[in-house]
Amino acid sequence: MASTDSEDFNLLPIQNTDDEPDLSASESTEEATTKGLELKDLGNASLNDGHYTEAIHLYSMALSHLPNDAIILSNRALAYIKIENYGLAIQDATLAIESDASYPKGYYRRGSAEFALGRAKAARKDFKMVCKLRPKDRDARNKLAECEKAVREAAFAAAILSEETAPLSETFKPESIVVEKGYEGPHPAGYLEMGDGEGALFDAGMLPRDFVMASVEYFRSQKVIHKRYVARLLLSAKRHFENLPSLLEIPIPTTSPDPNDPTITPRLTVCGDTHGQYYDVLNIFDINGYPSKDNPYLFNGDFVDRGSFSLEVIVTLLMFKLSDPDSIHLHRGNHETKNMNKIYGFEGEVKAKYDEKIFELFLEVFSHLPLASVVGGKVFVTHGGLPTEPGVTLNDIKNIKRGCEPPNEGLMSDLLWADPQPFPGKSPSKRGVGFSFGPDITESFLKCNGLELLVRSHEVKDEGYLVEHGGKTITVFSAPNYCDSMGNKGAFIHFNESREPKFTQYEAVPHPNVRPMAYAAGMGGLFM
Repeated sequence: MASTDSEDFNLLPIQNTDDEPDLSASESTEEATTKGLELKDLGNASLNDGHYTEAIHLYSMALSHLPNDAIILSNRALAYIKIENYGLAIQDATLAIESDASYPKGYYRRGSAEFALGRAKAARKDFKMVCKLRPKDRDARNKLAECEKAVREAAFAAAILSEETAPLSETFKPESIVVEKGYEGPHPAGYLEMGDGEGALFDAGMLPRDFVMASVEYFRSQKVIHKRYVARLLLSAKRHFENLPSLLEIPIPTTSPDPNDPTITPRLTVCGDTHGQYYDVLNIFDINGYPSKDNPYLFNGDFVDRGSFSLEVIVTLLMFKLSDPDSIHLHRGNHETKNMNKIYGFEGEVKAKYDEKIFELFLEVFSHLPLASVVGGKVFVTHGGLPTEPGVTLNDIKNIKRGCEPPNEGLMSDLLWADPQPFPGKSPSKRGVGFSFGPDITESFLKCNGLELLVRSHEVKDEGYLVEHGGKTITVFSAPNYCDSMGNKGAFIHFNESREPKFTQYEAVPHPNVRPMAYAAGMGGLFM
């Protein structure tokens, strides 16, 4: 998502997310206060335990007794931040400020949510107010400094962009990176200091499978393959993806993924968000087999951020792609973007494990990833959701121009950011970006384009998946126990020639003792 740095935000329609009645009119002040504070305390306990949805429910009940309580509104805003509902967090924080303009946490929460959406100028304004109200608050001063830094960096980036400089991929020379004799990791077969010719080893369909599998195991042991090979991989991946359309057509295979067991039905496996949870990705492969032409996968975006093994996830997926392009398909998610990577850890992780230039090459690859697919001619798959404007065709999606950061509105933004809602029509998104779409919009889009089903990701689900809109919309989420705190299952979907979805659920597996968001700088810890 591109940063807007807007100083203003149009509030969403006021929602009571739990449909709790306003009881304040039928209660005495003392009764309302007692009950409201009891529920607030229960909400605080749930928030501290990481049960964010439960906390939101309890705070909503508390607000039915104390509807203008700035503390409860601010606390619910924090719970919304934790589940990435930044639009609702901004709404609650603004109501808290309106209720008590001297309460600093209202500004703090709103500034945090604005910062998460890349609105550094708006966040700076709120943290300035926090510092004014609490001049000795070191944390608030640090957050203000982060906002100031982000504003400066955005201005610098805009100035560089206006100069129309060539992409790094056009000038970067991987052969200038020396592979030290002490490097103990895998080398691609045929590596003999080949100079420019070495690059052919990384072209699509040429990367040796044994190098891919050796790299998977090297990553499993918490080591990273050499920067030279990652650079080669990224340059080849960019060339490959920029020649693909924005909308892919993916057939369902006709050959069993296991030639020794022909009873296994040919299938395509669709996975949702994996968010840097590398050991859970390996568990998917343990359960379902590694990617191959006869056992293909579609990973539906959000490979990186949050989890602290994001680099291992995306490099592994890209290696399978360049080893056998038909074995795996990749969509862009809203976290394959510069602004999200800066806040949620991927930028810091790549710079810690490699350097800034490798991160820039990742951004170039991300900008060219496809945005959606049609599976088996009838199943539409995209990361976020559907366009809310009527009459959008598959051809419109196929022709979306890529090679850029997503705009703040329009088709690309909808595909990356939209969420389903249970009631008809469209409404401003709870995330603060784009819109939510109802079952009528899903029905219209599918009918207009001769499709049967929408599969999307983008949202954690307790069971790893959720079927909505009368069976026409499926959300699949493949990062179990998201951020080591949510307790959810992961899931993936099999599609065979019948195009009927078959779900597989699984629990999280152990991983090395590196906490989520370990590489997120500045305000990253707010969003854990």
